[in-house]
Amino acid sequence: MMYDDLLAKSFSKHERKKLGYGAFFGCLLIALSFYTVFKPYWGPLPALNLKLSMAAAAEIMTDKMEPVTNKTEPVIKKMEPLCDVTERRGDICNIDGDVRIQGNSSSVFLVSSEMSILAGNNNSWSIRPYARKDDPAAMKSLHAKKNQSVPAILFSQGGYTGNHFHDFSDVIIPLYLTSRQYNGEVQFLITDKRPWWIAKFKAILKNLSRYELMDIDREQEVHCFPSVIVGLKRNVKEMSIDPSKYSYSMSDFREFLRSCYSLKRVNAIKLRDDQHKMPQLLIISRKRTRSLTNIGEITKMASSLGYKVTVAEPTMNVSKFAELVNSCDVLMGVHGAGLTNIVFLPKNAILIQIVPFGDFEWLARTDYGEPTKDMNVKYLEYKISTEESTLVQQYPPDHVVFKDPYSIQKQGFIAFKSVYMDKQNVKLDVNRFRPTLLKALELLHQ
Repeated sequence: MMYDDLLAKSFSKHERKKLGYGAFFGCLLIALSFYTVFKPYWGPLPALNLKLSMAAAAEIMTDKMEPVTNKTEPVIKKMEPLCDVTERRGDICNIDGDVRIQGNSSSVFLVSSEMSILAGNNNSWSIRPYARKDDPAAMKSLHAKKNQSVPAILFSQGGYTGNHFHDFSDVIIPLYLTSRQYNGEVQFLITDKRPWWIAKFKAILKNLSRYELMDIDREQEVHCFPSVIVGLKRNVKEMSIDPSKYSYSMSDFREFLRSCYSLKRVNAIKLRDDQHKMPQLLIISRKRTRSLTNIGEITKMASSLGYKVTVAEPTMNVSKFAELVNSCDVLMGVHGAGLTNIVFLPKNAILIQIVPFGDFEWLARTDYGEPTKDMNVKYLEYKISTEESTLVQQYPPDHVVFKDPYSIQKQGFIAFKSVYMDKQNVKLDVNRFRPTLLKALELLHQ
């Protein structure tokens, strides 16, 4: 009330009215400023736009682009579509010619002096350059004048990157497939940049491209390339390459990795009855979920069978862990991203995948069982019993978790993951598991 009296004495009624309007517009301006600054963080990043621009359009583009001055009559030319959006796993655009990329607007332009007619009359596309387009959760987090002398590949580091399995299946292997043909003479353009990811896979990236990575999201200038591929080639199956469709195979990819990390061993040990060499067994450990709770017992039993046992958990130092994996003959672990390191195993080595309880077989075989066939790695699978799962300590025996795992699967992957992947650890019955390790020894004799 005191402030109202002071305001009445200091200003006339008309002046107080003007002051009220000024305060209202001032607040509105502040609110608009907050909206402008923070709006980009409130939703998923925009998709990347690709447009075919004719000569006339090129003349009115930004002043950073050189205008097309040829005034001759346009030539009508029939073209195939620039982008293939029919592949199940990812969209890809192969663009040859005067390609111009404006990073901060997520736009790619193909400038042509010819009047081009595309099949379907589509001159523009909106895509997200990440090789898992059938997964809405992964795609939700993506978005997409200097003359360059080499072609470029534009891809995203968003999606599920950070998970070792998805690092390889969604980005590293597709990037190898897409870029290997250039023998290093290609510029990588990255959207959704994650510096720690680049540091993690520095050895691979440097062997695929001789040029420094370009964070296209931060580029203010227009970059012109002789050709650009937007998106990455991706095989339908996980962790695999179809040699009948592409010029490379998983064997070629594994040789490439051996070169990147200077891995010495080409072949696993071949045991003979008259030799006393000890095969190397690496147990992949996990700290949080699906961990082996009795590794001491397992190590003791494996040692009694003649294995030299090492227990290790993967780290961000890919080079060091790749060397360790390459030194072993048998790799074993519970289903999880750590098993992706089979790509570093020598030929004829063995993967033993421990399959948790909960109808996990389909996932285990899709992610790791099937891929071993193309890697020249032998595969053994051990499915745990109900008693070997720590879920028995969390749910009664007649619970749906044990009686009908499929009913939980039907609720969706999140529901399945929350129970069988996030809440479950494994205590192996060493006597029940023993024949699996004996089978591995038998395979190393072959």
